[in-house]
Amino acid sequence: MEYIRCETAGMPADQTFSHETGVHVKRQNLKRGDKDMAINYIGVVTAAVAAWVFGAIWYTALGKQWTAALGWTDADMHGPDGKRAMPMAPMIITFVAELVMAFLLAGLMGHFGGATIRTGAIVGVLCWLAFIATTIASNNAFQKRKLALTIIDGGHWLVVLLIEGIVIGAFG
Repeated sequence: MEYIRCETAGMPADQTFSHETGVHVKRQNLKRGDKDMAINYIGVVTAAVAAWVFGAIWYTALGKQWTAALGWTDADMHGPDGKRAMPMAPMIITFVAELVMAFLLAGLMGHFGGATIRTGAIVGVLCWLAFIATTIASNNAFQKRKLALTIIDGGHWLVVLLIEGIVIGAFG
């Protein structure tokens, strides 16, 4: 089985135009196991950190609306000692999820013509629309959650995928 490596930077003379993707590509046959579409791991980690920081800002800014959409009271936000605290487990799970998303997004970007800011934004939005928006909307509908929760959480994940795609694209 052969794989095709796509390179869009530099536009050397041996590139051809792909009518399927609308980009210039250099075709090179690769064997299984060869390093095609190398992933920039520093870009992936940076994207995950940027996405996690954005989430902290997003939910701090929309905290009251988010808790109201969940149907939580102020008492629900306090721990057993009466102090207001966010549990660490969801934050760790979210960072790991964003790290996995960034890694797979970087791989998908390679299949869409390479890691560029434009490709990152496009692939991020497409992944959000295909997997995140549909899942959140379906789950919240069955759970009879408020539309505001779907909008707040869906908006968060849209911007997360945009940030990750743009950051990974910026790292190339």
